Amino acid sequence: IEELHKYGIKVYADIVINHKGGADETERFMAVEINRKDKQTPISEPYEIEGWTKFNFEGRGGKYSDFKWNFNHFNGTDFDNASGKNSIYLIQADNQGEPKSFEPYDYLMFANIDYKNSDVYEESFKWLDWFVNETKIDGIRIDGIKHINGWYIKNLLDYSKEHYGEEFYSVGEFWDKSTEKIEDYLNTLEHKTDLFDVPLHYNFYEASIQSENFDMRSMFDNTLVGMDPLSAVTFVDNHDSQLGQEVVGSYVQPWFKPLAYAIILLRKDGYPCIFYGDYYGTKGKHAMPCFQHEIDTLIYLRENHCYGEQHEYIDDQHVIGWVRLGDVEYPYGCAVIMTNFEGAEKQMFVGEMHSGEIWIDKMENTDERVTIDENGNGLFKVIGGAVSVYVNEAADQS
Repeated sequence: IEELHKYGIKVYADIVINHKGGADETERFMAVEINRKDKQTPISEPYEIEGWTKFNFEGRGGKYSDFKWNFNHFNGTDFDNASGKNSIYLIQADNQGEPKSFEPYDYLMFANIDYKNSDVYEESFKWLDWFVNETKIDGIRIDGIKHINGWYIKNLLDYSKEHYGEEFYSVGEFWDKSTEKIEDYLNTLEHKTDLFDVPLHYNFYEASIQSENFDMRSMFDNTLVGMDPLSAVTFVDNHDSQLGQEVVGSYVQPWFKPLAYAIILLRKDGYPCIFYGDYYGTKGKHAMPCFQHEIDTLIYLRENHCYGEQHEYIDDQHVIGWVRLGDVEYPYGCAVIMTNFEGAEKQMFVGEMHSGEIWIDKMENTDERVTIDENGNGLFKVIGGAVSVYVNEAADQS
């Protein structure tokens, strides 16, 4: 982290604060089984189970914390060791006398942390202080934020800004296709964090499997980046959607990956996130191809050409494009065109200041040389099922 900071790179840490797994011991307590689809509905009478809920952390010897976890600190678990039964168990009242309950999305897996317990609440902030001060991270990714009480997350975010500075960053993983639900959660948090744009990911997925049957004009419909761009972290795939993750099952097909990455990297809206599995590829039973060259090219274009006004050409079922006009510091601009069907062309305006220039496809999908006319227009071409990004040939060489 210190080395990354030397180069101006900020480091965000993934924190898993919804549940704990891999307990040290089991213990017995009263619980009721809960309906998996409706977390408010019990399907049994209370009975005693044996759950993996004791976390003693003997190895740390109390050096950083002497807090030891037990069933009082959780509101649910998913396995009765006595009977060997897998179910969702709502733990009954703890030693603080507070009844346990699940909110609609509350339970996800393992031993579910109960932030209504005052000891847990206090320990969580002690842990966060230790973690941030020990590592000097610049922000956090909150895993499974959808399943954590909104009031607790809001308090955590307020605490982070107060103690670690206004620039301390946060993004939450709210895995849901519904932008309405995502916006409701953002409103609950008073927009104090960003969220991953899961709906946009699913649009990428649908576009990749439907091919020419997908209407490219609908790419940003019902997406977070379309509704609330300042709160959107855009991504193509991640560890939950990659091949082999059958639970999610929304892997974006390889042919569409360069198009999707062009969308998140070359447009003005959204905070783009690149997936390790796409950049380096993966091996084994569910191997995925590497797109390092394409992503590197798009990052270069983002860094050097994607500034200033953005003009949209989202006007065709199969062929869409946009133009970045550049600004004073980065005047070069670029023209992006992509299609999910056959090869095509589209006239786009890049500015009279570029009149007479020769623009080439930096993605190298076509060797077309486009001359910008006296009115600042160019006729840009793209091959079938691909993306091309045109820039001034002379500027590119510089």
